[in-house]
Amino acid sequence: MAKQIFNGQSDHYNGITIDSAEETCDSKIFAQRLRDSLEQWVKDKKRTIWFRVRIPHTEWVPILTKQGFVFHHAKEEYVMLYRWLPVDEHCNVPKYAHTILGVGAFVYNKESDEILVIKEKYSINKATWKLPGGYVEPGENFEAAAKREVLEETGIQADFKCLISFRHGHDYSFGCSDIYMVAYLTPRNFEIQKCKREILECKWMKLSEFMQHPEVHANNKTFAMKTVDFLRHQMGMVVNYGSHSITKKQICVYSVENINTDTTSVE
Repeated sequence: MAKQIFNGQSDHYNGITIDSAEETCDSKIFAQRLRDSLEQWVKDKKRTIWFRVRIPHTEWVPILTKQGFVFHHAKEEYVMLYRWLPVDEHCNVPKYAHTILGVGAFVYNKESDEILVIKEKYSINKATWKLPGGYVEPGENFEAAAKREVLEETGIQADFKCLISFRHGHDYSFGCSDIYMVAYLTPRNFEIQKCKREILECKWMKLSEFMQHPEVHANNKTFAMKTVDFLRHQMGMVVNYGSHSITKKQICVYSVENINTDTTSVE
């Protein structure tokens, strides 16, 4: 009987990806087919072998792990396992996404010298005044995320102007690193309609009060000082949209520029 070898999809790293939804295999013969395939792939000097195992085929997982496959990442509909075949090369498979992106919004009303602040309903410690914001969704740009979070949490529509600063830390949610971008936005309306599900309080607060308030975390006061600096020099990271020369996918290029607003006087 001829050996059955998984075909998969080849990649430009001389690897192969097998998707259980595209190449179905009865669990009774999966182990033998896997062994035969591995034998052939070693002969062909393949490098990384990937198995994307969908929920209906999870019985493949213990068989794969017995053959040296390890977990790389998981999503709601599948788990991804891989095995590095070369014995004379160090495995250079990159780790899966290990950094969470968040955005905080400095929504500034220069007429009143006030910023939009919130207190979250669910907080690890006592709720403190902070900037509206949250996690950037997959496939979402910083600009869209900042505007969306402000609208969802406060009912304020705002225009994105630039990024001011960011914080980078490690060992946050799920053991991931964390990047928190601080964006500068200007409001289109001023009447607050807070999100009752997530937000305890929401109001406009004087920037100077925010910087001195006992219920504002030290990190947020630092961001406020950076914002005061920005309001003086008007230099921020603005976004320009383009497309990647090879993939043709949209890209966002951020660079430091003068945002060309009227000079704002701050205390």
